[in-house]
Amino acid sequence: MTQIKIKLLIVAALVSLVMTGCSMNLSLTEDYTKPLKEITIQGSGSNKVLVIPIKGFISDAEQEEMMRKKPSFLMRIVSQLKRAENDASIRAIVLKISSPGGTVTASDMLYNELNKLKMKRGIPLVVCMMDVATSGGYYVSLPADHIVAHQTTITGSIGVVFIRPKISRLMDKIGIDVETSKSGKDKDMGSPFRSTTDEELKLFQAIIDEMSDLFESKIRAHRKLTDDAMKEILTAKVYTAKQALQLGMIDQIGYTDDAIDKAKELADLDSDARVIMYRRVEFADDNIYNDITARSLTGTPLLDLGPLSRLSNLNAGLYYAWPAAIE
Repeated sequence: MTQIKIKLLIVAALVSLVMTGCSMNLSLTEDYTKPLKEITIQGSGSNKVLVIPIKGFISDAEQEEMMRKKPSFLMRIVSQLKRAENDASIRAIVLKISSPGGTVTASDMLYNELNKLKMKRGIPLVVCMMDVATSGGYYVSLPADHIVAHQTTITGSIGVVFIRPKISRLMDKIGIDVETSKSGKDKDMGSPFRSTTDEELKLFQAIIDEMSDLFESKIRAHRKLTDDAMKEILTAKVYTAKQALQLGMIDQIGYTDDAIDKAKELADLDSDARVIMYRRVEFADDNIYNDITARSLTGTPLLDLGPLSRLSNLNAGLYYAWPAAIE
C-alpha cells in the first residue's frame, strides 16, 4: 500500500469520526520553533537556581512519531545548558532526572556537556532523582556535587546492554532466506538473519566490556565507593533509594525542594534566591513539578502511538539503559 493511500485512509477515518459525532483535538507537531524564555517559579532575589528536567530516553536522534518529528532529547537539554552558560546570575543548577537511560553515545555526550558547564562556570550541580534514574540516567548524574533521590526512586542498572533483533527462526518457519555476499568474514556480524557464532559473541562481549569499563571509570572518578560497593553495583542490579544510599550511590533521600535547598546552600545563596525554569510557553500557577517546555500547536498529537512509537525507534546498538523501564 502506498503512502498516499495510507494518508487517504487516515483522512477518511477522521472524517468518519467527525460525521458520527466524535470530536478530537488535532496536532501535527509541537511548538519548538519559539526560543526558550526564563520563567520564575519562586523567589524574587537577583541570583538564580535553574531547574532542568531530564526526562525520558536519552538519545541524540530526532524523535519520530506518527506524522510529526521533534528535536532530539539531547538537543532539547543542551539548548538549556547553553543558555545557562551565558547567564552569570545563575548560581546553581538542579537536574530533575527521570530516565531509564539511553544510548551509550548520547549518555556520554550529555555527561560531557554537564561536566563542561560545571567546570566553566564553577557553579554547584545538584541532582534530584524522580521515579527512575537508571543506567544512563545515573551516568549523567555523576558530575553532580550532591545527589538527592526520592524515597520511591529506583536507580542502578549500572552497565551496558547490547540489543539486536533476531528473525532467523521466523524466516525458517515461513520459508524465507537471505543470501549475503561480504568482503570480510565478520562483515555481517550481528546480522538479524542468522544465529550469532561463538567467535562473534566473544567479539561483542569485548565491546560491551570496554563500554562498561568507561561507565565504571566515571563512577570511580565521581563517587568514593568501597570496593565491596563497587563490586555490588557492577552486577547491574536496580536499587531503591535506601539501598543506593547505603552503597554510596546517592547522598540524600528527600524531595525536590530539598535538592533546591541544597543547591542554594552549596552556592551560598539566601532562601529568597529565584528558582527558574526555561519554557517556550507560560502556564498559570506554574511550579517545579511542571516539566513541559513547549506545547502542541493545536492540541494533542494526531494518532500518537505512545510507547509503541518509542519502541519503534529503538534500533540495534549499545545502550546504557534499563530495558524494563523503557516506555
